[in-house]
Order: sequence, then C-alpha cells, then structure tokens
Amino acid sequence: MVVEEKPRILFMGTPEFAVPSLRRLIDERYPVSAVVTQPDRPRGRGRKSEASPVKRTAEKYSIPVLQPDRVRDESFLELFREIAPDMVILVAFGQILPGEIIDFPRLGCLNVHPSLLPLYRGAAPINWALIRGEEKTGVTVIVMDRGVDSGDILLQEEFPIGPEDTYDTLHDRLAKEGARLLVEAFEGVVKGTAKRTTQDHTLATYAPRLKKEDCHIDWNADVKDIVNLIRGLSSSPGAYAYLRDKQVKIFFACGEKAQRAGSPGAVVQVGPQELRVATRDGFVYPLDVQLEGRKRMEIRDFLRGYRVMPGEILR
Repeated sequence: MVVEEKPRILFMGTPEFAVPSLRRLIDERYPVSAVVTQPDRPRGRGRKSEASPVKRTAEKYSIPVLQPDRVRDESFLELFREIAPDMVILVAFGQILPGEIIDFPRLGCLNVHPSLLPLYRGAAPINWALIRGEEKTGVTVIVMDRGVDSGDILLQEEFPIGPEDTYDTLHDRLAKEGARLLVEAFEGVVKGTAKRTTQDHTLATYAPRLKKEDCHIDWNADVKDIVNLIRGLSSSPGAYAYLRDKQVKIFFACGEKAQRAGSPGAVVQVGPQELRVATRDGFVYPLDVQLEGRKRMEIRDFLRGYRVMPGEILR
C-alpha cells in the first residue's frame, strides 16, 4: 500500500488573528515546513523589540521562522525556492506577495480573509464592517491570485454582528472560525473535492488600512455613526477626541437621539457615573476611556479622578 505524503506547507502570518489558524494546522499534524512573519518591531511604552504572535507560536513548536524585510527580495525568494512548498497559507501577513510566490505552489496559495468577499477587500475588514454599521460579516477562504483579495472562493461562512460587538470580540470570533474553515478548505484542496467560485467583482467594496485621521471622532456626525466608529476601533487603534489639548480614547459608548442636543462635542451633563456629550442629533455617553498618560478605565473611575465641567468641548 502506498502511503500518500501530506503536502508541505509554508505558513505566512503575523498578528494574533493568524495564531488560531497556525495552531489548528499544527494540532491536525499538517507539516508546516516554515513560518514567514514580519520582522520584530519595537512596541509598547519602552519601545522594546518584540516578536510577532505568529513567531512566538512557531518557536513554541520548533518550527523554523523566516522574517524578511521584503518577500520580494531575491534573497528571500531563493529561500522560498529551496523550501519548495506544496501550498502557501497566508493569514494576515502584512506584505503583498510577488507573483512567483502566488504561482509556485502546486496546490495554490490559500488566504483566510475576515469578511464576506467580495465585500471589504483590504487591510482592515473587521474595523470597517463595524464602523459602517454592518449587521453581519463572515470569513472567506480564497485561492489567491495577483489581485487584492480577488481570488476564487473555496469556502465562506456568514456570522451576525451583535450590538455589543467591538473590534476585539469580532476579531477573536472570526479568528477561531477562520481556522476551522481553513482546515476544511485545505482538506478539500488536497483531496481534489474543493469547489471554486469566482467572485463577483462588480460587488467589491474596500477596507483600506486605517489612518490616524480615521480614528478622530467627528461630533458633528450622527449618534449611531459615532458609536459604531468607537466599536470598530476598540481596542485597537482606538477612537479618540481631545479634551483640554489632551487626547482621550473612547473604547465603548452608548448613545441616544434627541432633537435638541446642544453644540456638537459639548459636555452637557456630568454625573458621578455619567458623561453626556452632544452630537448632531443626540448624545453619546462614553463608558470606557483612557486619558493620555493614564490607564484605561471605566467612566465612573475616570470622573472620580479627573474633573470635567459642563460646557467643556471635546473636539
């Protein structure tokens, strides 16, 4: 009897979102020949160099780790040819792959993307789905082509977005479900039973990388839009405004509509456990905040240690 060898996998990923997929492959005993991740970066207040979550996971299981500055460089492509993977699996890697990497593996290059493609192609699909008030999202596993998240769909599953969901909660749920779908898609490709569905490119929407100005709260916006912005940026990178020239990040808030709210951004009421801020069409109540230079805390603790007066402006 001939024992069929499992295909060699090159896994490419960087942030926490990719870790459940890598662990699932390891748990299923699929041969991950090597892991490619972004170089160590300075992080935190001390700016100490820190390995990515994927690197830490790979090292825990003694999987070789490669950290090229650019996967397009010939020095990395030479290593890639030596590894000669049968399949590349990419989950939130952080660099655009050159055509050679996409085209080389005999079983293709699979990508786990946290949206219902062709919706929200791009770098920040979870954030933008929340910011734009979507009530559902999902995970899609595609066979990569040379476009941006435009390859054929292998598997896709839809999940509801709850009213209490933030970026953090949705991220963790989609990371876990993405790992499950990845293994299912992988097995379908290996067995030759996977079905490919071409994306309808006319329906494509985009989720570009977040810029600092995207995170600045515009109090002239509707209550719903402001609350959704806060949810979509919590806890990273965080929606913010300025109070007395100090940045204050807001990680969770609720809101209500009102016909006469006051000047947008104005603090109209302060209580022991409540801060009411006017918007164009109502009020926002910050519930979880962090003032520049201080720890993140609930609003009641913040108000206990920082005096805010009615009439002050958040801008």
